[in-house]
Amino acid sequence: MKTWVANWIAVAMAMMITTMPAFAQTPASSAAAAFPTKPLRVIVPSGPVGPSDFIARALANRLAENLKQSVMIDNRPGAGGTLGTMLAARSAPDGHTLLVMGLNNYVINATLYPQLPYDSLKDLIPISILAEAPLLLAVHPSLPVKNLQQLLALARAQRKGLDYASGGSGTGPHLAMELLLERVGVKMEHIAYKGAGAALNEVIAGQVGVLMVNMTAGVPFVRAGKLRAIAVTSRARAPSAPEIPTVAESGYPDFVTTGQHFAMVAGGTPREIVARLHQELLKAINAPDVRDRLAHEGSEIVGSSPEQAQIVVRDEIARWSKVIRRLGLSAS
Repeated sequence: MKTWVANWIAVAMAMMITTMPAFAQTPASSAAAAFPTKPLRVIVPSGPVGPSDFIARALANRLAENLKQSVMIDNRPGAGGTLGTMLAARSAPDGHTLLVMGLNNYVINATLYPQLPYDSLKDLIPISILAEAPLLLAVHPSLPVKNLQQLLALARAQRKGLDYASGGSGTGPHLAMELLLERVGVKMEHIAYKGAGAALNEVIAGQVGVLMVNMTAGVPFVRAGKLRAIAVTSRARAPSAPEIPTVAESGYPDFVTTGQHFAMVAGGTPREIVARLHQELLKAINAPDVRDRLAHEGSEIVGSSPEQAQIVVRDEIARWSKVIRRLGLSAS
């Protein structure tokens, strides 16, 4: 399946990049040759169970083995992901602290939060877009719906409407759901939680009826019978779950969006260290056990270069800023 990320990568490969990112202008250092010199810290700005956490943990053991250093996952949920992102941006620019998070969340925050404690285009360097997966629209099994049309009909029929959960205000799943509701002309009440794990727990417990979540986080609970899948947001059905229809084939062919996850380091990190991290991340994510694990949960490997990732970040900030302003959303 050729996604928009793949399209951007093809464009990036054909472009002459005239403005190189900050790491390209950093001189070589003795630290780069010795890297890594201590354990690595991987900040995930969301709680456990979420898709970024899943990807980070899938990579951690392989990175530790290849780099001969321990790798610690540091979950830092809060403020829509900006807390953990700030910690990564303010870390020492030596490559020993990485940020792994949803691309959509990162670029959405650039507009949603009017006064971020970091510069989204300068204070962090993209290493690679690691993987992507569709979003999953799911419901609690007690809800009497089996497809998107039935879900929308139920929402229209109920006097108070339905509640839906997401891993936080301003996250990719939240905005994707708002775009879908705007497209179909239906209203639902958004219930925001601190991370995908908390949202999943509440829907599984029956406290909220509807959920929009990254497929990587949601599919295991569908397979366990704790959620009922309604649709995925990719253009084509996911190879790992071909039984789940797409929103596009459910009556809304122009609705397509996916969730990407990428790795970053603090601005000012030497170019040679960024290159080494890129090499090791791609080696880890393409290891057969990691690739199979991610594919089983619905993720597709991307593995872009730092330059390609930077182009996508800039483009997506511009894209989502238009969506956020149109919907009148703000975290202030």
